[in-house]
Amino acid sequence: MKTIRIGTRGSKLALWQAHHVADRLNAAGLATEIVIITTTGDLVLDRSLDKIGAKGVFTEELEESLRTGYIDIAVHSAKDVQSTIPADLELLAFLEREQVNDVIVSFDPNLDLQRPDLVLGTSSTRRKAMLRRFLPHATTAEARGNLQTRLRKLEEGQYHALVLAYAGVHRMEYDNLIRYVLPETQYIPATGQGSVAIESARNLDPTLKSELERILNHPATNVCLRAERAFLRTMEGGCSIPSFALATLSSNGQEVHLHGGLISLDGQQFIDEQQTASADQAEDLGVRIAESVLAHGGQQILNDIRQERNVAL
Repeated sequence: MKTIRIGTRGSKLALWQAHHVADRLNAAGLATEIVIITTTGDLVLDRSLDKIGAKGVFTEELEESLRTGYIDIAVHSAKDVQSTIPADLELLAFLEREQVNDVIVSFDPNLDLQRPDLVLGTSSTRRKAMLRRFLPHATTAEARGNLQTRLRKLEEGQYHALVLAYAGVHRMEYDNLIRYVLPETQYIPATGQGSVAIESARNLDPTLKSELERILNHPATNVCLRAERAFLRTMEGGCSIPSFALATLSSNGQEVHLHGGLISLDGQQFIDEQQTASADQAEDLGVRIAESVLAHGGQQILNDIRQERNVAL
């Protein structure tokens, strides 16, 4: 088979993910080449994600390279993939999910989350809203940039701590800086958090697509992310809205449980629902929970966010 050109962003974490994919493919006998592509989200660092105004800020340029055939597959953090994939593209696979939790990272081994002047750095709309709800005395500050840039800002004293996904911290071997692991039952993660998504053009050679899926896709993670992404797609939002969704598979793999919802920007309104369905109904489950959340106050939260930002989400 041909050499597989793997498109990725250029951060250390993105490259870790791309090389992880390459290693899997190489072990299966496929040749690979890493191609670094800069995205809008990498270039625009002076504004928060919700103010950039475009969906797919970390994926759009990679997707255009898929269309032109410049790359064969794109490797994304699954939580960065927009809710709706363009019709000429598809998600081929989801790699096995890492631990899903948010964590609090600090150079201070004695960090006290109850200190009244606590400043926490995060670029996530969801995390900011949840911190306002569960740690209302804390101040949140914008923390854009790759992980190493954020850690430099932390070391400079711009924040007391950062709130990040465990997966990225662990993959970059900064586990020694983790001071708190936030419970996923309370700080429910973003759709796809902890997994890596593989995207391709629909017109990629069918035999190659089948082989890539066989090598890279983790079936249990795939079921869970299909439920979560159906939820997000029905909510019609991406990283710019404070939604959350976490699906888990039963030990026998027959049932999927989904906890999804939405929180207002000030953290005061928290609408969530949990349901279980058979694994083959994962996407229907995601749609059903999203529709229920919207009907029970979620739509008003979204309307309020649109009005506050004066943008279409």
